[in-house]
Amino acid sequence: MVAVTSVAAGSANPPEVVTSRASRRRLRPWRGLILAVAALYFVGPVLAAFWFSIHNSHTGIDFHAYTGFFSAQGFGTAFRMSLLLGLATVLITLILMVPTMLLVHLRYPRARAWVETFSLLPLVIPPVALVVGVRDIISFTGEDRFLGTPVATVMNFLQGNQPWLLSLLYVVMALPFTYRALDAGLRGSSVTTLVEAARNLGASWPVVVWRVVLPTLRTSVLNAGLLAFALVLGEYTMAKILNFSPFPVWLARFGDTDGQLQVGLSLLSLALTWVLLLTIAGVAGRAPGTARFPFRRRTS
Repeated sequence: MVAVTSVAAGSANPPEVVTSRASRRRLRPWRGLILAVAALYFVGPVLAAFWFSIHNSHTGIDFHAYTGFFSAQGFGTAFRMSLLLGLATVLITLILMVPTMLLVHLRYPRARAWVETFSLLPLVIPPVALVVGVRDIISFTGEDRFLGTPVATVMNFLQGNQPWLLSLLYVVMALPFTYRALDAGLRGSSVTTLVEAARNLGASWPVVVWRVVLPTLRTSVLNAGLLAFALVLGEYTMAKILNFSPFPVWLARFGDTDGQLQVGLSLLSLALTWVLLLTIAGVAGRAPGTARFPFRRRTS
C-alpha cells in the first residue's frame, strides 16, 4: 500500500510544474505580439521598398526594375567586379584565418588575446581613416625614391587599374566577423582530439586541415565566408575613395537616373544574401557522414 501511494505521488505533477505551465499559457499572447512587432519592424521597410519599385503612377504595376537591370549601362561590369572581389576576399580570408586560428587553438593558446585584439581593430578604426592611410602609403612608396625596387613594383600594381587592393582592405574589414565565427566553431567542437588522432595516424598538416579541420568546422567556415562576401557586396566607402566602381558604387550613381531600378537592385542583392544564408544553413544542417581516417599509422 505504501509503495502504491509513493508511485502515485511520484507520478503527480509537482506544484512547480503546474505553475510553470500556467505562466507559459499567460505569456503566449505576448510572444505573438512581440513577434508581430518584430516582423513589422524588419519586413515593413522591405515591403514598402518593393511597392515603390513596382508602382508607377501612370501605368500602374510595372516590373521594369526587376527586368531591365541587365540592359542598364555598366551593370555587368560592376556586378562582375563585386563577385570577383567577393570570391577573392573570401579565399584570402579563409587561407589567412583558418591556419592562424588552428595554431592559436592547438599550439599557442596564450596568443589568443593578441589575435583577438588585432582582429577587432577594424571595428575601432574608421574605414575612411584606414583607406586614406593606405592610399597615402601607396602614393609615398610609389614615388621615384623607390624606383626599380620590388616595393615600387608592388605598390604601382596595387595603385593601377587592378582593384586587388580592395580585396586586401576587405580582408581587414572582415577580420572581426571571421574571427568570431571560427573561434566559436573551434571552441564548440572536438577538433583538438581529431587533429591529434589524424597526426598519430601519420597525416601531414595539409591533409589534416583539408580532411579533418575543414569538415569539422564546416558551419563556421561557411558563416565566415558568407559574412565576408556580404561585406563586399555592401561596402561603398573604400571603393568610392579609391575611385573604383563595383556594384555598390555603381548602384549609388545609377540612383540619379532611375530610383525604382536602384531600389529593385538593392532588394535583389538583399535576396541574394538571404539565399546564400539559407543555402549555407541547409548545407551546414545536413547530418555529417561517418568520420574516416584514411591514414596509415606511423611505424617506429
